[in-house]
This record gives sequence, structure tokens and C-alpha cells, in this order.
Amino acid sequence: MFKKLKKHIFPIAKFFFDKYIVKDRNYTYEGITVQINEEVFPPKFTISTKILLEYIKPLHITGKNFLELGCGSGIISLFAASKGANVTASDINQVAIDVLKEASITNEISLNVVYSDLFENLSDQHFDYIIINPPYYPKAPQNDKERAWFCGEDFEYFEKLFAQLPQYISPNTWMILSEDCEIDHIKKLAVKNGLTFELIFEKSVVKEKNYIFSIQKS
Repeated sequence: MFKKLKKHIFPIAKFFFDKYIVKDRNYTYEGITVQINEEVFPPKFTISTKILLEYIKPLHITGKNFLELGCGSGIISLFAASKGANVTASDINQVAIDVLKEASITNEISLNVVYSDLFENLSDQHFDYIIINPPYYPKAPQNDKERAWFCGEDFEYFEKLFAQLPQYISPNTWMILSEDCEIDHIKKLAVKNGLTFELIFEKSVVKEKNYIFSIQKS
């Protein structure tokens, strides 16, 4: 019942997200500040970003090759880089890329920022950590901004991701999902490409369960 209600509430919530970020605002975590741009996935209102930040916080990742696939604001990438990781942050949204490059300079944190549709421009690279905070609402995105929310009517985002992922997968390939999405269907798409999900972390925030899964080859 609650899950169905949330799916009806989502368009309204997103409307208010969009209204909020029309003005330039900032988001700060552990002394690192990023601009919340109206064309980019907003970390301030999204539970998943905060959960990932807290999960990464105790990790010893100095010198590790770290990829945030679909970085959005880039706060996760900047934080990982501040901990000494060799970070690559990728996104299909050019505005996100440009804003993150500015944030890298402003925060004096070095990282590699790449415009890429999933792994398209990341070939021949090895990563020790791959972090994925995917879009999961089944609707066709109309622009780059909506790609942060919608995975396509037939889950095309996941179809494409799971077809590419086996070539790059690392022991620490993590995806965060909410109970508010069709997790079983997403898992089936992974299995079709020889991938399995293992639950490694769970947290409930405001009656919504969020899960971090480790993705590995079968």
C-alpha cells in the first residue's frame, strides 16, 4: 500500500525538487561543497546519495581506482577522492560534467571527470570500486535531466548496463536501490547477463527501505 502510494506521490515530489533547485543552492558533506544545479540529480533530497556517502566513509580506499558511474552532482566522487582514491566520475549529462569540474577546482580535489554513456568512454580501464546509483522509474526520459530519474519504459537503462558490466566488474561493484522500485525485475535482467545480486547493506529512512547490493558474475 505504502509503495503504491509513493509511486503516485513521486511526480509531485519531483515537481517540488525541480522548483527548489531553480535557484542556485549548495550541498555540503564533510567540508566538500557542490552546487545543486537544476539540470542535475539533487543530493540534498535524495536518500540514496547520503546512504552511499555514509557507507563509503569508513572504507580504506587510498590508492584504489574508484568509479562513480552516473555521478550527478559528483559529491560521492569528490568525497572518495578526498579520501585518497583515484577517482573517475562519469555522466551522460554534460551540465553535470561541467558543474563537477568547477566543484573539483573550488574544493581543490583532483579527479578524472568523463562524459560517458555508461562505459562507452571508459574502455580498457580497471576499477577496484564501481558505485552505481541508477535511475529506476519505468518511464522514457525526455532529456538528460530526466535520465537521472527514469530508466526507460522497458528498463532499457538496466538492459544496457548489465550487458556492459561483465567486462568491467570488480569485487566491489555496488548498486543502491529502493524498495520503491521493481527490484525483482531488475535482478532478472542482471541474471540474464550472468550477474547476481548480494545484499550487503540495508537502511530504512522515513519508512522507505534502501538496499546496497554487491553485483558479481554468476
